[in-house]
Amino acid sequence: MSQQNAPGETAPSGPSARRGSAAWALVITSVAGFMAALDNLVVTTALPSIRKDLGGALDDLEWTVSAYTLTFAVLLMFGAALGDRFGRRRLFIAGLTVFTGASAAAAMAPGIDSLIAARAVQGVGAAVMMPLTLTLLTAAVPAAKRGMMYGIWGAVNGLAVASGPLIGGSLTEHVSWHWIFWLNVPLGLITLPLARLRLAESYGTAARLDVPGTLLASGGLFGIVYGLVRGPADGWTDTVVLTALFAGGALLTGFVLYSSRAASPMLPMRLFRSRAFSGINAASLLMFVGMFGSIFLLSQYMQGVLGYSPTEAGLRMLPWTGMPMLVAPIAGILSDRIGGRPVVAAGLLLQAAGLGYMAVVATANASYAVQLPALIISGVGMALYFAPAANLVMSSVRPQEQGIASGANNALREVGGALGIAVMSSIFSAQGGYESAQSFVDGLRPALVTGSGVVALAAVAALVIPARRSAARLTAVDGQPPATVSEGGAPTAADAGSSAAAEATALESTR
Repeated sequence: MSQQNAPGETAPSGPSARRGSAAWALVITSVAGFMAALDNLVVTTALPSIRKDLGGALDDLEWTVSAYTLTFAVLLMFGAALGDRFGRRRLFIAGLTVFTGASAAAAMAPGIDSLIAARAVQGVGAAVMMPLTLTLLTAAVPAAKRGMMYGIWGAVNGLAVASGPLIGGSLTEHVSWHWIFWLNVPLGLITLPLARLRLAESYGTAARLDVPGTLLASGGLFGIVYGLVRGPADGWTDTVVLTALFAGGALLTGFVLYSSRAASPMLPMRLFRSRAFSGINAASLLMFVGMFGSIFLLSQYMQGVLGYSPTEAGLRMLPWTGMPMLVAPIAGILSDRIGGRPVVAAGLLLQAAGLGYMAVVATANASYAVQLPALIISGVGMALYFAPAANLVMSSVRPQEQGIASGANNALREVGGALGIAVMSSIFSAQGGYESAQSFVDGLRPALVTGSGVVALAAVAALVIPARRSAARLTAVDGQPPATVSEGGAPTAADAGSSAAAEATALESTR
């Protein structure tokens, strides 16, 4: 497959270039993304069984979830930078190897401490491979077809995030909690040789690794995520929690100031001058705040209040969690034709409406028929968001910066997920609790209203993204012929002078 490369990006050559295939890249990156995304919430429904087998206090059980989230969020941008510098396929394979090995270690963990350690190593592997899934897919797919491919990739990842409790609950109930980790091992062992044989190697910038920026970003993210994870359990006024949040905020402020002045920063701050890049990242952060917190509470609502088993609860959430598999590919095609902004904004508004609807109808004995419209609306909304969001992130920057852009977007999503669980758990605890079914509902409703409002703000952020007329010209940056937009909205090839001028034009269109 012939590819053109932007300045500063090393072109694939020889057998590596010939072996690249859009279909293989989609399969490999989707499977890897599914594995990494699934492990965010797959443990939640297995915690009672894990405690029964391995023991441990409540704090220990929380860390089986948090250890993964923490290392995953902290190292995402560093993993993307390593891939850009030393080879995206090479680092993708390394990350997948670490993740697969750590999954096996988690499945065989003899005690709670060793399980927590294995989960932390899992997060390291996921942080390296996850942001590279998008850059490897982007390198293998022509710009005109990326919307549909991102749609399928986004559908698989969205399904993994939302169905984590179902898969974890079903395996725990019918087989053993060990299999929520064993599941990754055969998938990893199959994907590793395919990645070696079927993915083309590519590189980003050849600049040195930004060590000061890496330390500042990693330390800042660690403090923020650690504080968010521990806040609901230890209290927001706890000394350690406050220290972590303030120190993390200070380090991230230092990272911004440093990156604004450094010659070759890990995350160039000029990217945020692009309305496309800033808008989609703000929307992604807010979307994950609302979605993660809602799924975390609703999975407990269906089991603890309505009395469903883990499997029954997961099946009843399929209109929400399974919808991306049906709608996201269509959303990707729509984004190719009319642009990503209207599709993302519509999806976020539907997601907000679905959460608001659920907040209204949730009662201690709500029937499934009453809940179903909210689940369908939320599912369609989530599906419309995922595919165009990936496309907007990758098209908002130069090709050689796509790795770090993907890493930054994924890091913000993870921080959003941790923030969503923390904030909505705090609202739930302040207004209700686990004492009775009615007490749970009393806490659930205001939490869902908050989630709905946050996702609605995400829709506002999405509307900041430039319209299709501007976004279409970004194909010039991608090494493809510059595009103009016809009256019907479809891009057509046009001459645009020198490549340098075309690139400047394209970048300016996103401001």
